[in-house]
Amino acid sequence: MSRIGAAMVAYLKDSARASSEGWDAFWFRPADPTLLGVIRILTGLMLVYTHAVWGLVLPDFFGETSWLNEPLVRAISTGAYRYSFWWLVPQGMIWPAHALSMVILVMFTVGFRSRITSVLSFLITVSYAYRAPAATFGLDQINAMLSLYLSIGPSGAALSVDRWLARRRGQVIGDRPEPSASANLALRLINVHMCVIYLFAGISKLQGEAWWNGEAMWRAFANYEYQTFDMTWMAWHPWLINLATHITIVWEISFVSLIWRPRWKPIVLLGGVVMHLGIGLCLGMWTFGLIMLVGCSSFLPTDAVGGMVAAMLRRRPRPEPVESPSYPAPVSRLPIRVEAMEPSLAGVADND
Repeated sequence: MSRIGAAMVAYLKDSARASSEGWDAFWFRPADPTLLGVIRILTGLMLVYTHAVWGLVLPDFFGETSWLNEPLVRAISTGAYRYSFWWLVPQGMIWPAHALSMVILVMFTVGFRSRITSVLSFLITVSYAYRAPAATFGLDQINAMLSLYLSIGPSGAALSVDRWLARRRGQVIGDRPEPSASANLALRLINVHMCVIYLFAGISKLQGEAWWNGEAMWRAFANYEYQTFDMTWMAWHPWLINLATHITIVWEISFVSLIWRPRWKPIVLLGGVVMHLGIGLCLGMWTFGLIMLVGCSSFLPTDAVGGMVAAMLRRRPRPEPVESPSYPAPVSRLPIRVEAMEPSLAGVADND
């Protein structure tokens, strides 16, 4: 074999080895599960809130005279398998089933029996969404995505009742949980899924003319259905509408590339905070904006989050009691030994 051929073979071997090591480090390098615990709490709170809203009109969605009865939903879902435990719940048991679901979601939020309640929370989320597909929006889809990946990783290893109980039993030591490969896997799955969401959201927007001519943001702001504040003043500043439209589309399409670059990551995440809080503030879609930020939080550095949370929860040592300075007791309170004073009294008698 010639030198050139040997060099090419060596280069390919080194490239394959580096790619394999990089792939393994990306998915399976042990990571602090504290960030996963934070995401579990935030996701759980959103699950509790959204399913409590379902309960406000539960019979209208899941009752015998619901807006979408079972035959109609099954007809809509023809050709696709859609799991929902609501197909098995008798009409007289819809309220107990809903109450049990809420209890499980609360247990998942606080991190009690997390390995079990995380899986059940995912099944509950998709069951509600598939039973009432006409009432399912992006919020429900992100809820299902996050709850699925939280069930894969050790979401109850930190900031949970499970860890508190383990500490009480003496099963864990230290302020920070042990790094876990499955925690990194769960976070990476959320990372990749968020990249896919933003990439395809941006690409799909480019199919509409309004995103090319800069009018898309105006159509959202001028829609009274979504108005929280009167944004029609922007009609007198078309350059501002065009700028907001194009910045949004550029941010979504470039997210998949720039979010992995350390120098750009803070800027990209800050842009996400501005965009999603702006959606909540101006268009009233607070729940969707907040749950997207929960997904974006998976890109935060795990070690930094773990250290910050550990510092906040670390028990401060109790101050040692300060001893009061000792002073000589008053003379009147000193114990007087009569025997010790007898010679002096005798001397006084002799002098007299």
